[in-house]
Amino acid sequence: MMLAAENLTLARGGNRILDQVSLALRPGEVVGLLGANGAGKSTLLGALSSELAPDAGRVRLGEADLTRLPHRQQARRRAVLPQKPGLTFDLDVSEVVAMGAYPFPELSPAGVDALVGQALERADVAHLRARRYPELSGGEQQRVQFARVLVQCSAGRTPGEPRYLLLDEPTASLDPKHQGDLLRTAAELAHAGDTGVLVILHDMNLAARWCDRLLLLCAGRAIAAGTPAEVLTPGNLYLAYGIDAQVIAHPLQAGRLLVVMA
Repeated sequence: MMLAAENLTLARGGNRILDQVSLALRPGEVVGLLGANGAGKSTLLGALSSELAPDAGRVRLGEADLTRLPHRQQARRRAVLPQKPGLTFDLDVSEVVAMGAYPFPELSPAGVDALVGQALERADVAHLRARRYPELSGGEQQRVQFARVLVQCSAGRTPGEPRYLLLDEPTASLDPKHQGDLLRTAAELAHAGDTGVLVILHDMNLAARWCDRLLLLCAGRAIAAGTPAEVLTPGNLYLAYGIDAQVIAHPLQAGRLLVVMA
């Protein structure tokens, strides 16, 4: 079973943002979504999370049309970390992370507490558990929200049941250590076999390091899809970003690439 966008076309405010874009996300892989500002990355993620309705094409989960699935059922299968999570309530960190269990009312309080504890550790925010969420820095809040979606991806799960994790620029407010830690955790979750991870990134070297496949958008169209080696070419990078770059074998990470700006 996979989460797939098929020939999506979507306009917002009279402007076409996506034009015949397709993407398939399978359990067991990390797919990176790249492109310049305004290329349509967040719009595609919004369609995959059923927050935006396409004008043409469809999004499906397995063989089911995603738009026909009840929102609670969708929430039990996929978790979304938006670019700017909004939260105005004065909750403590553990309460925010526990929100990830809301779609699973059958869980016991002890079961939720166990999931929250595990997610806090994996997101490196266990030491913030009793702090008030609004008092945290932007990077700390982002890691707390990541812990929330980790709970949602783990809760009520049966062996072999596919889940999907959609991350919109999750590293934007993080320091270099926590950027790597977050993507490592997402990759470990995916490569355990039952989770598909889609992540929007601006850092091409983070994408080259942590993603199994990439989709590169330019002006609402997909211009390259495949492995990092297939997508991260000087020609594609110039077309998408207007930059001159060299792509070389990474000197420290075997089998990975390094993008060097000219």
